[in-house]
Amino acid sequence: MSRASFIGPDPQQWLEKFHFHTPIKVRYCETDLLGHVNNVSYFMYFEQGRIEYFEHLGLTEELFTDEKVSVVADLECKYLAEVFLKDPLKLHVRVAKLGRSSMDIEYALVVGERIKAAGRGAIVLVDKTVGRSTPISGHAREIIRSFEGDGLAE
Repeated sequence: MSRASFIGPDPQQWLEKFHFHTPIKVRYCETDLLGHVNNVSYFMYFEQGRIEYFEHLGLTEELFTDEKVSVVADLECKYLAEVFLKDPLKLHVRVAKLGRSSMDIEYALVVGERIKAAGRGAIVLVDKTVGRSTPISGHAREIIRSFEGDGLAE
């Protein structure tokens, strides 16, 4: 299987850019008849990790309110190796790029030291009352910048 372009030439060097990870427990219902994790389950893992990332940074109250919500604008997954029911998964999540009202987020699904899947996608902060994008606050931007450090593009 070919590697995703955003991983770059060195997958290990790419993985070192991540400062947050969370364990993922594969449930039986997320597997197929061959015991593989079903392809749609990866996207549920990405969502779970994305929310846990924002919780870790204390940003859920700011990015998910009665007035604003973060919505997925695009999402992709590159399947690099099979994942099975008993695999001890670890999902790495990072904001790779911060825009005015959007963020590019990257994901690395790892078993041991091996990257089994890589993902990326954009989320956009949307004002629910008008249905349009709205700027990410300076407070949220500073928290993300501080956490991600030099690896963050703007």
